[in-house]
Amino acid sequence: MPPRRRTPVAEGHAALLACRAARWAADRRTTATAVRYTLEELATVAPGRTVEVRVPPHGAVQCIEGPVHTRGTPPNVIETDAATWLRLAVGDLSWEEATGGALVRASGLRAHLDGLLPLTSLTLDP
Repeated sequence: MPPRRRTPVAEGHAALLACRAARWAADRRTTATAVRYTLEELATVAPGRTVEVRVPPHGAVQCIEGPVHTRGTPPNVIETDAATWLRLAVGDLSWEEATGGALVRASGLRAHLDGLLPLTSLTLDP
């Protein structure tokens, strides 16, 4: 079952557009809304609890079907900053570029989002 949305789609979409217009340097509240919206979208597209994607301090989500870890730190963790995450989510940065440039920290055998990004369900038409 996909997670329930906490960020209204229209509000999240508007925040994402504002962040992109500001070249990923929007104010903290707008950035946080865009990050949460895109993380929720990832969890909707790839439901599960095998990989945890963290974008501190704005949010985290568990996604991708497979083995579930229920106690302590998950074995498959991806962590990055807000600007990198948003660029990945919309396709302005590829997974290979982000990992090759050390913009993403990924630990665990299943800690990758290759093939899931960009989130094609996001449209950036105003």
